[in-house]
Amino acid sequence: MKLTEIKIPGPSQDYIGYGRKGFAARWPNDARVVVNIAVNYEEGSEQMKSLGDTENESFVEFTPLMPHDRRDLAVESVFEYGSRVGIWRLQRLFDDLKVPFTLFGCAIAIERNPEVGDWIKESGNDVCAHGWRWEKVWRLSREEEKQHMEWAVKSIEQTCGSAPQGWYCRYGPSEHTRELIVEHGGFLYDSDAYNDELPYYTNVKGKKHLVVPYSQTLNDGKFVRPQGYGSATDFFDSLKRSLDYLWEEGETQPKMMSIGLHPRIIGQPYRMSALREFIEYAREKEKVWFARRVDIAEHWLKNY
Repeated sequence: MKLTEIKIPGPSQDYIGYGRKGFAARWPNDARVVVNIAVNYEEGSEQMKSLGDTENESFVEFTPLMPHDRRDLAVESVFEYGSRVGIWRLQRLFDDLKVPFTLFGCAIAIERNPEVGDWIKESGNDVCAHGWRWEKVWRLSREEEKQHMEWAVKSIEQTCGSAPQGWYCRYGPSEHTRELIVEHGGFLYDSDAYNDELPYYTNVKGKKHLVVPYSQTLNDGKFVRPQGYGSATDFFDSLKRSLDYLWEEGETQPKMMSIGLHPRIIGQPYRMSALREFIEYAREKEKVWFARRVDIAEHWLKNY
């Protein structure tokens, strides 16, 4: 049998992307690297018995021991730390250094802490909707997911002053998510992909749709996961090495660099010190563009 006659099973995925030659994108001011900081604001929208769920969250500093049929007051208090302390430590840092960022915001979380929405309005930063709640959308029916998406948009528009222009699910989308995003018609892009370091277009039922990929590589979640960052120095070193490598490549192949943060995690002082050091380091390099995710999307839509 000839190789061309062999039928390869499995879903249709794009394993090619921009290919061997890559794509020589141009960022504003000829930047070699665009850095987007994504603040995942989930506190108050997490799965908890206290919020009527069948399970408690476990993405915290320690291994939870409470069975899922009981409230886990210890874990609940970790999420409270993010909204009581961590988010405002980030606010002071970003306002002090005048660093633009994107809030990956869960609608219910912002509703529970309206000052966060006020800060977004005042700072002029953007919101990429991170769900109505911080939920696993693949557990929802198509109609439920559609309803939750509509609720999220209306809620964020009220709390933050404008509707979100991007969408990013918890961990991963359902098979319906991207179709629902396009059907909604109010989004410029989604970030439910980890497959590139540049934006790209995909076809959704005959309509061109922009994807601005995200990354879990430079994510503070590794502080609380096994085999992750052992210290703030590890975090800083990872950020610095990534930027330096992308900067060298950026002479001919500019890329984007995503940094994922969570107030309950990065908000601890010793971790924040590493984030500040990195931002100050990156600011000293020429041709590094700190941008909101919506800025990246708008630049791509306008130029490519």
